[in-house]
Amino acid sequence: MYKEVDVIIKPRFIDEYKDGYPLISKESILNWDKISEEGTIINLLDNKKKFIAKGYHGIQNKGFGWVLTNTKNQKIDTEYFKARIKDAIEYRKDFYEDDSTTAFRVFNGEGDRVGGLTIDYFDGFYLLTWYSLGIYQFKDEILEALKSQVEYKGIYQKRRFDTKGKYLEGENDFISGDEAPTPLIVKENNENFAIYLDDGPMVGVFLDQREVRKMIRDKYAKDKTVLNTFSYTGAFSVFAACGGAVKTTSVDLANRSRAKTKEQFEINNIKAEEQEIIVQDVFDYFNIAVKKGFKFDMVVVDPPSFARSKKRTFSVAKDYVKLLKEIIQITNKDGIIVASTNCANFGMVTFRDFIAKAFKESNKKYKIEESFSLPKDFKVIDEFRESSYLKVVFIKKLS
Repeated sequence: MYKEVDVIIKPRFIDEYKDGYPLISKESILNWDKISEEGTIINLLDNKKKFIAKGYHGIQNKGFGWVLTNTKNQKIDTEYFKARIKDAIEYRKDFYEDDSTTAFRVFNGEGDRVGGLTIDYFDGFYLLTWYSLGIYQFKDEILEALKSQVEYKGIYQKRRFDTKGKYLEGENDFISGDEAPTPLIVKENNENFAIYLDDGPMVGVFLDQREVRKMIRDKYAKDKTVLNTFSYTGAFSVFAACGGAVKTTSVDLANRSRAKTKEQFEINNIKAEEQEIIVQDVFDYFNIAVKKGFKFDMVVVDPPSFARSKKRTFSVAKDYVKLLKEIIQITNKDGIIVASTNCANFGMVTFRDFIAKAFKESNKKYKIEESFSLPKDFKVIDEFRESSYLKVVFIKKLS
């Protein structure tokens, strides 16, 4: 049995929890000192001791827990998680039936009513990511629930809840079943990705950009020169090349990016030597590109929300306009800029304001061709729209 504690919600927060808001904040609780251990079940009551919601205590970013149910007598046990996982799988039934894509998200945290947990599917293997020690306390129940609902080759986990916000090292990520091959080859819209389920915090591809990569391949890449900045393992470059790009240039600061990007090209039967893979600070590359007069028909820019190198610190909220101005300089007239961010601190309206400001200060004109947010498998609920973090805009440079 898990420890269960009653806490009082401050009056100004009551309505939002009644309406289904899932994130429990420390400032919303009147008597937070009653809670000591992560994983504690929390009953949220009003000042008349009337039940409002039930959740758990787990520290994640600025949050201190997640609401799990508005039903007073609901037990938080294996059956509870089984029901949540069953609903999540049914919602993504079409993904399981699509042979062209074998990697997608099965369970998306608060979007599937259990904040702090995601589950991804990779060709029969399942990867659980725990974002707080609090949700990790329910590991046994959640694993039992998952195993009861799916057939699986193997199950892995990532723990992302140490106090410094970094990946928690020291324990094998493999849980049960068979171990995955290294690399594990999965498909996305009939293209291949090499992923690694037990090699640090990342697996090698960000699944939330699936629709964007397909659009680049199917509509924009043919006969174009493409620059992929902050390229990671080169996923955008692979889809551009598969779409008929004349040449791709991938730029990333990480030393691993060269070998990883080469691998992604090769498993898609693309000659890596005919592409350009550069290990360099993206901002240093911009300086060189401007000086040498490099121009591209398409530039993809998907930076981390925050990054620090020996030379500089980058923050999307503060520096994205400056970044776009650099890109505008090296984009051909009538070229396409794929501007992307996963920063959750602002919405699409603000992001479009960044774009407008960058073009205005560059004295250039533009047209927005289309935009993307999270795909269907990254489910978001209306009561917590701030979790819809992904913003991608295809911009045509007119002058």
